[in-house]
Amino acid sequence: MKTPSKDAYALILEAIDLGIYKPGDRLVESDLADRFGVSRTPIREALQRLETQSLLTRDGRSLIVASLDHNQLAELYVVRAELEGLAARLAARHATDEEIKVLRDMVEGDHALLGNPDAMAKANRRFHKQIHLASHNRFLVQQLDLVHRSMALMAITSLAAEGRDKDALDEHDAIVSALESHDADTAATALKAHISKAFVTRLKLDSGEVSSVV
Repeated sequence: MKTPSKDAYALILEAIDLGIYKPGDRLVESDLADRFGVSRTPIREALQRLETQSLLTRDGRSLIVASLDHNQLAELYVVRAELEGLAARLAARHATDEEIKVLRDMVEGDHALLGNPDAMAKANRRFHKQIHLASHNRFLVQQLDLVHRSMALMAITSLAAEGRDKDALDEHDAIVSALESHDADTAATALKAHISKAFVTRLKLDSGEVSSVV
C-alpha cells in the first residue's frame, strides 16, 4: 500500500529527526521512494522543500543532510531560548487547566524513560510542543516549528549526556510548577534556563568533556 504523497516531506523530516539520516548522509531519491513506499515525484518535491529550508545541502549533484557549525549552533540556541521563553510566558497566562494537566502528566510519566536517550528525546519534543500550543499564539508556534526542524540537524541529543536526562526532567518539573501557578516571569525564566543548560551540555558533548550514554 502506497503512503499518501503528501506525507513524503513529513516522513523524510521525521527520519532526520530520529537520526535515521544523520548530518552528512546522502539522500538518494530512489532509495527514499523504496523505503517509504512513495513515488519519486513527491520525494523529489520534498527534497527540494528541505533544501530550501537549509535542512539539506548540495555535495556536487547529491543532496546530503546539512550540519550545523559552532556559530550556527550558538545562533540557533539563542533564538530558541528567546522564543521558548516567550511561549512559556504566554502559556502561563493563557493555558487551560487541562493543558497544564497534560504537561504535569508528561513530567510524571517521563520518569519511566530515564536511561533511554532516544525515548527521552521524543518525550522532550512532545513536552516542548505542548508548551508551544499552550501559548495560544499560532505565529509563535510556526516560528518554533522552524527552529525545531533545525534542531533535527544535531547528530545526537543533549539528553544522551550522562545524568542530563534526570536534570532535564527536574527542569521540566520547575517549568510546569510555574505554569500551574500562572507565574509568567518564573515560567519564562525557567524555560530559558533549561535551554541554556541544554546548550552547555551539547557544547561539552561536542568537546568530549562529558561522555555520551549512546
